[in-house]
Amino acid sequence: MLSDGKSMKELQKEVDTYISQFKEGYFSPLAMLARLTEELGELAREINHYYGEKPKKDTETKKEIDEELGDMLFVLICLANSLNIDLEQAHDAVMEKFNTRDKNRWTRIEQGSNGNE
Repeated sequence: MLSDGKSMKELQKEVDTYISQFKEGYFSPLAMLARLTEELGELAREINHYYGEKPKKDTETKKEIDEELGDMLFVLICLANSLNIDLEQAHDAVMEKFNTRDKNRWTRIEQGSNGNE
């Protein structure tokens, strides 16, 4: 579940309901990929302002990292919807891959090492 208890299916439906009210509908996959790239650039800029060596200019609009992540999520959901991809299923497939193929790839935190038994 995500914010406000919404599942990914519900988020995908909410975005689809929003987009479906417009004659234009979803942009082409290539256009959405360009939008996703644009939003990633905006996210990178905000992260660089907060955590990097490039402070924001006084004249630049204040934006938050969560807002930029939200923009990326919206475009990603639009892309998935336009291609009839169920993001919950896609997520489950990726997690299965990480839990099988990559299960020993990273150093695990040992039980009890952080005070939790």
